[in-house]
Amino acid sequence: MAKRLLLILNPTSGKMAGKRHLADVVEAFVRAGYAPTVFTTTHRGHGCELAREYGGRVDLVVCLGGDGTFNEVVSGLLMAGHTTPIGYIPCGSTNDFAASIGLKKTIQEATAAIIKGEPHTFDMGSFGDRYFSYVASFGAFTQASYATSQSIKNALGHLAYVLEGMKEVTKIRSHHVAFEVDGKHIEGDYLFGAISNSTSLGGILTLSPDVVDMNDGMLEMLLVKKPRNPMELSACVTALLMKNYQSPMLEFCSGSQFRVTADAAMDWTLDGEWAKGQETLIVENLRDAIHLVC
Repeated sequence: MAKRLLLILNPTSGKMAGKRHLADVVEAFVRAGYAPTVFTTTHRGHGCELAREYGGRVDLVVCLGGDGTFNEVVSGLLMAGHTTPIGYIPCGSTNDFAASIGLKKTIQEATAAIIKGEPHTFDMGSFGDRYFSYVASFGAFTQASYATSQSIKNALGHLAYVLEGMKEVTKIRSHHVAFEVDGKHIEGDYLFGAISNSTSLGGILTLSPDVVDMNDGMLEMLLVKKPRNPMELSACVTALLMKNYQSPMLEFCSGSQFRVTADAAMDWTLDGEWAKGQETLIVENLRDAIHLVC
């Protein structure tokens, strides 16, 4: 009997490559013995709704879109308590999560890898009552991912984030944030902060694979302190470029749970999508949360 497949496509992701190659993807799965049911997302959050409603009725859920769509699909599965294996065919503008775990870059290769692959467990992050697959961030440049229009992302791809980020330079300000990380207190004024389970953040900032394990029950936190003068600014940039996590301009640590206290007006992004700030929230690692076919 054919295996049941739920395929969720975001037709506007990236440069709409998923939409163009949909027929090829469906044909490949049919030839491999799957009976696909295909849905296209029509609004923000639709991927979550589809995964929550139908994800428990199939043998495999496949996301054809970018990291934001993948976030929605995974969130829907987790909210409903579904343990259905998930496949990810990345075709967004940046694909940070896909890059971190080494997924195939072309749609054809990624499809074949899912067909031939086996489920592997990966950690996820929870942010209050929401989820993220690779990063929860605040501060400088994080607005670019959700402020850039989809039409510009489609035309310029990853460059769109860089250009939008450049517009924010004159608006950069620090945020006073306090963290309790597995019993350790960290507090200060920061230009940027990220709690992540990834080596790539926004396609610009990267963490060394030596300090990131995406299935160890831990999340990594990187904080960039507010420079007080041009010398400290230069030291900050150098530390990021050289991945020098011991720099006095950076705070870096790993933890399983983060209690965050900040201005409720400070917005966050979860996997590139906007998240409303909260005065106090809990961010924690969800060990072995998903079964990703790769």
